[in-house]
Amino acid sequence: MKSQISFVCQECGYESAQWMGKCPECGEWNSLKEFKIQNSEFRIKGEKAKFQTPSAPKKLGEIEYQEESRLKTGFLEADGVLGGGIVPGSVVLLAGDPGIGKSTLLLQMALNISKGTKETDGTEVTKGAKKTSGASVSPVSSGTSVLYISGEESEQQIKLRANRIGDGSKNDNLLLLSLTDTDAVVSAVEEIKPDLVIIDSIQTMESDGLGGLSGSVGQVRYATSAFIKAAKLLNIPFILVGHVTKEGMVAGPMVLSHMVDAVLFLEGEKNTGTRILRSLKNRFGPVDEVGVFIMQGAGMMEVKNPEQIFLSEQSADAVGSVLTVTLEGTRTFLVEIQALAVYSKLPMPRRVASGIDYKRLELLLAVLQKHCRLPVDTMDIFVNVAGGLKLSDPAADLGICLAVYSSLKNVPLKKTIGIAEVGLLGELRSINMLEKRIKQAQKLGFKNIITAKTQRSLNNVLRSLG
Repeated sequence: MKSQISFVCQECGYESAQWMGKCPECGEWNSLKEFKIQNSEFRIKGEKAKFQTPSAPKKLGEIEYQEESRLKTGFLEADGVLGGGIVPGSVVLLAGDPGIGKSTLLLQMALNISKGTKETDGTEVTKGAKKTSGASVSPVSSGTSVLYISGEESEQQIKLRANRIGDGSKNDNLLLLSLTDTDAVVSAVEEIKPDLVIIDSIQTMESDGLGGLSGSVGQVRYATSAFIKAAKLLNIPFILVGHVTKEGMVAGPMVLSHMVDAVLFLEGEKNTGTRILRSLKNRFGPVDEVGVFIMQGAGMMEVKNPEQIFLSEQSADAVGSVLTVTLEGTRTFLVEIQALAVYSKLPMPRRVASGIDYKRLELLLAVLQKHCRLPVDTMDIFVNVAGGLKLSDPAADLGICLAVYSSLKNVPLKKTIGIAEVGLLGELRSINMLEKRIKQAQKLGFKNIITAKTQRSLNNVLRSLG
């Protein structure tokens, strides 16, 4: 077998035949790492390499396509993020901070899928349960075998965690394997032919045919390429667990995110227990959907009504608390924004933001000082989004300004909801899907809803509040 040396940028995936101090693609310094490429053919026994065999091009109308049923995960929140379930033959990358709950969530999915049954009429039930027509629990597919391969834990450790989050003593469809050899993993998948393969994690996989330790650029690229080919040729979906860097990006070469079909990110504050599953890339569904979970001792619990964790019990005289309606994908839910304004003795007052962009807070405070004549330049301002949620929705601008005003003037804004973007001139700008947000607020009993349709500027809003 022939091998060659290549240098790959760990930031953008740029390849070069020689080392360079600065990557010409992304401009990063000292990001090119050396690794050995081995020209070895990857084949699945008994399967034709249909992706490598040249064929005559076909017209779009001549191509036959059959809609295949997706594999349900047992979580409505996760199925919504995936676009309705796991597509057969797809490769999904799940990334997140250490200890955030990636392995726990996937093990629960494996238990749900391997325990599920499905009737011939399309109505899904679970073993030992009566047939239900409600959608309170996500259906799971029948007779499905799941192969859970871990390079970080032994089979006994996985069994211990499975007993904690669910009873797996009588589960014959969930197969556990502790292995780090990429080629051995592909051989095991070819022999067992499960309905779903979970690799935990891609950074622990390595092959003897390549140089470098596990987690290096060459090993990660080779393992991902091998799993993608196995998924396409055998029509078996793969879920890969990926580590993240200290900057919060997926560890390994950037090309890793381009190779897979979907990239999911699990985020949240460890001390709150709230977990948000986001879709950063999805070839078979929307890329802006989110799933809300709560991390508990018995594993992940999905949250169908996010208001119960993002809204706190407000007292009648609470100041500095205002509600807003945020939009995540196609879902709308209410979020509480809390602000605290105290007199500062520092020459440069402090600005602390939790859950929102710090620069956005600085911009909004400048608008309050310039156009609304509020003395925020002498105050320490603290803003927090209740529940540990991170907001990037511009519709929360008005809610932030109202919360700061409420704390600064010591005026409670009872059951007040602000939904608008605030411009640099102090004007209120309309946001997308406003009617849907208003209906969500009205459904929960809120009537005092301030938007760009009810008020033209932020100054007018504050004057009307007294």
